[in-house]
Amino acid sequence: MNKAFISTDKAPAAIGTYSQAVKVGTAVYLSGQIPLVPETMEVISEDFGEQTHQVFKNIAAVCEEAGGQIHDLVKVNIYLTDLSNFAIVNEVMSQYFKQPYPARAAIGVRALPKGVQVEIDGIMELPSTN
Repeated sequence: MNKAFISTDKAPAAIGTYSQAVKVGTAVYLSGQIPLVPETMEVISEDFGEQTHQVFKNIAAVCEEAGGQIHDLVKVNIYLTDLSNFAIVNEVMSQYFKQPYPARAAIGVRALPKGVQVEIDGIMELPSTN
């Protein structure tokens, strides 16, 4: 099976030993994105809503580089340092997805890289080209 490694400068560069995404067949496995602004590699702000928007923008950029769009995600994992922000996640997510929504998990974690409050990864299935 062929693997393609996805990289775009429209999302933050990998800051470790990983790829932004890996495509295998029509499945794309997206690494976790945090709220870094791609051009500066700095956290967008301390505001949770702004952080969440930036993460979805970064995810969307990787999806597009892989040949899909954010609504092609079939599963997302959302890591939160404070689960009380979950209502904000739902509100922001509704601006990026339409029904039917992807499967989703929300996981409370103690800490995330660079002290951010949210990280999201996912799996995308590319549309058939038939």
